[in-house]
Amino acid sequence: MKLIVVVAKNWAIGFKGGLLFKLPGDMEFFKNTTMDKVVVMGRNTLLSFPDGKPLKDRTNIVLTTNRDFVAEGCIVCHSLDELFEELSKLNDDDVYVIGGGNIYNKLYPYCSEAYITKVDAVVSADAFLHNFDEDNGWYLSYASEIHEENGLKFTFNTYKNKMAETYEQKDSK
Repeated sequence: MKLIVVVAKNWAIGFKGGLLFKLPGDMEFFKNTTMDKVVVMGRNTLLSFPDGKPLKDRTNIVLTTNRDFVAEGCIVCHSLDELFEELSKLNDDDVYVIGGGNIYNKLYPYCSEAYITKVDAVVSADAFLHNFDEDNGWYLSYASEIHEENGLKFTFNTYKNKMAETYEQKDSK
């Protein structure tokens, strides 16, 4: 499982249920990366999409504790156990956690990689991501050149989970 997100310098990811930045290049990266894959999100993230509809050409899984919640075109899970049972049927490399903050912070320890677009800005926010730069269990494996759109500078970054690599090495022996 992987994680994909845009963060500000202070690891902010959202404000009042919305995204912090409009970056067409990042949206294209997100679409190209997750197309024909599985996306895992919270209920509020799904509801923030146009008309609350799932993302096209992807398997949409919603994790929510609201047992009454149903969403057409989505698989709804009500616990991490249910989610992991559902994910066990899928190729782990095809699963992307896409938000929101609570879901990211619950699931990042289970991810092998994190695709983090870092924007060189600090903005008001009420949702934050775990700081991967301060986590000894993760390391930065790739950082792109600096891009600029809409007056914002940003880089595409890949972080890798050291524990996931340890498990992969054991599995290959």
